[in-house]
Amino acid sequence: MDKLWSPWRSNYIQSFKHKSDNEECVFCSVQQLDINNDESLVVYKSDLCFVMLNLYPYNSGHLMIIPYRHISDIEEITKEEFAEITKLITLSKKALTDLMKPQGFNIGANIGKAAGAGIDQHIHFHILPRWIGDTNFMPTIGEVKVISQDLLETKKELVKVFAEIG
Repeated sequence: MDKLWSPWRSNYIQSFKHKSDNEECVFCSVQQLDINNDESLVVYKSDLCFVMLNLYPYNSGHLMIIPYRHISDIEEITKEEFAEITKLITLSKKALTDLMKPQGFNIGANIGKAAGAGIDQHIHFHILPRWIGDTNFMPTIGEVKVISQDLLETKKELVKVFAEIG
């Protein structure tokens, strides 16, 4: 079996300094911002969770579903939060399908640093739109990932779609 290495991913993970107890979590601080604030990548807010674009996406439209409560383990999620996370994953899939017409999706969570979580102190779930041929040699050879859409423009379009369908 051939193996392709992506050193850019480990550099990204190592770029996060370990947060001390007195530093605020990025997910806790961003949830306070208004959706229309350009400083925020939040696209939708619900009662127990919110949806935001990933600042370091694997693909255009890479979303994260995040509970408001600052918890780090899936075992800490309440039944109500888990029901809302599931609802928001489904809503996010519909929003991305309506806006971007992907051919597939990756959905999941990285629990802990060893599993690839860049921010392991606050649990979050990823939904990535995928297209046939959306991977190429750039991350492996050039240590760069090409994202073809501007994050702020994608955010504005997703906010509109979520408002229509949510």
